[in-house]
Amino acid sequence: MSVEPGLRERKKRQTRRLIADTAHGLFTTRGFDAVTVAEVARAAEVSEVTVFNYFPTKEDLFYGGMLFFEEQLLLAVGERAPGEAALGAFRRLLLESSKHLAGEERADFIATAAKTIAASPALQARERDIVARYTRELAAMLATELGAGADDAEAAGVAAALMGVHRALVEFVRAEVLRGRRGPGLSRAFRAQAARAFSRLEAGLGDYGIRSRPPGSARTGAGGARSRSRRRPDPPSSS
Repeated sequence: MSVEPGLRERKKRQTRRLIADTAHGLFTTRGFDAVTVAEVARAAEVSEVTVFNYFPTKEDLFYGGMLFFEEQLLLAVGERAPGEAALGAFRRLLLESSKHLAGEERADFIATAAKTIAASPALQARERDIVARYTRELAAMLATELGAGADDAEAAGVAAALMGVHRALVEFVRAEVLRGRRGPGLSRAFRAQAARAFSRLEAGLGDYGIRSRPPGSARTGAGGARSRSRRRPDPPSSS
């Protein structure tokens, strides 16, 4: 009897999350450089090959939680309900994540991670690569939804704006934690910053990508139905 694709995918996600969480625990207690991939594999009770199947490099392993969250952001946008704009879905998941900031242990982990990243050019470079990758993927998703080309500047601009706010909030939290802020106050500060930042985007992006049909439903017509309420503006004249 074959395993359903959905169940198989969930098991893969669970294994990936287990490895990432195990690695984060070891990195937090012993430091990034002191922990080997083999030790992570033993602690997670999987093989080294399995670890590398999910995380090709040690830097990817360090950023396992980040990779998981970026995927969740794209999933939230891609599976948003009819009537919800791309910005709304993106913002909603970010705000939901703020509840995890109230715990002391989470703040301690963020502080340790921030110091580790600040001391490692390799980790800084990998983080930039991850952000760039998911920004491109978000842009491609939005462009496809709207029937635009892969190089659509509007979709790329929207993706860059959304990811820019996300990464600015990450840097804000790291800085606040290193200054000693902890607990519910950190969570409230995050939500206040997010509200201010997204309110600035609301006027320009608030109606972008409003979904008119459930995700995955059939498109109509030769070009497919638009998923936002306003017509795409004509390009500027070259004359």
